[in-house]
Amino acid sequence: MIYTVTLNPSLDYIVTVAEFTMGATNRTLEERVLPGGKGINVSLVLNQLGVENMAFGFWAGFVGEEIQRRLEALHCSADLIELASGTSRINMKIKNYEGTEINGMGPNVSAGEWEQLLNKLSGLLAGDTLVLAGSAPCSLSVNIYREIMDMLAGKDIDVVVDAAGDALVGVLEAHPFLIKPNRDELGQIFGKKLTDRDDILECAGKLQRRGARNVLVSMAGDGAVLLSEDGRVFESPAPRGELVNGVGAGDSMVAGFLAGWQESRDLSYAFRMAVAAGSASAFSDHLAEADQIERLMEQIEGKGKTGFLY
Repeated sequence: MIYTVTLNPSLDYIVTVAEFTMGATNRTLEERVLPGGKGINVSLVLNQLGVENMAFGFWAGFVGEEIQRRLEALHCSADLIELASGTSRINMKIKNYEGTEINGMGPNVSAGEWEQLLNKLSGLLAGDTLVLAGSAPCSLSVNIYREIMDMLAGKDIDVVVDAAGDALVGVLEAHPFLIKPNRDELGQIFGKKLTDRDDILECAGKLQRRGARNVLVSMAGDGAVLLSEDGRVFESPAPRGELVNGVGAGDSMVAGFLAGWQESRDLSYAFRMAVAAGSASAFSDHLAEADQIERLMEQIEGKGKTGFLY
């Protein structure tokens, strides 16, 4: 069973504007409201791929109620803990200005509420997979993912971490099964801008040597690389397609990797599924659907036969 954790879920208000101007009134041309948060996105794509999973996390206030309602409408199995105060966050994302967004802070999580989540996670069994994804509310420690991993140590649970900065670095010594920094996040850890393939592989290798078993680096339009725990390197360019919306593409990669790994126990196949799922979301209005992933998987498989993957 796969479980995802989203400590700070959101409603994502995704808009398109004709021309965004600072200091002026900007009017939307298109609007969408969707449940968000990295772990929730992973769960939604896993649903598309027919992989059973459960989403854990927190919700608060009227925004949290709407997140719950929309997850139910999308048939996403979720067991979110209601917080006593505050309200879940709303994130605004300007779709046609790639990377432009304003993310809310979200509510505080009390010590007692945090213990409730730990109690749920303590019920995971050997062979389960846990995805820890995204940022934590300000009331929680930056090392919160490490705390979870330490609690689960020795239970034979594969832990996937998709986080940035200290939250990611802090889990390395606990040997996560997979980490998935994007190129910018990887560069930020080492204090430099990464553009050269060899530099990216070198930095990813450093994280692996510090404890991560598999390191998957997403590079937007330049594709992705995977450093596997058995010493192999897999590489793929991005499939052909038009970028529509980058929100959730990295989360979709995680879902695709896990779906492929669960199906095959083959890292090469899991990597190709990751690239297909991430690209399918980037080419869509929202998150990838199964038929889109399948079509791109066929394209990537064809590239693999000509040496793009090795």
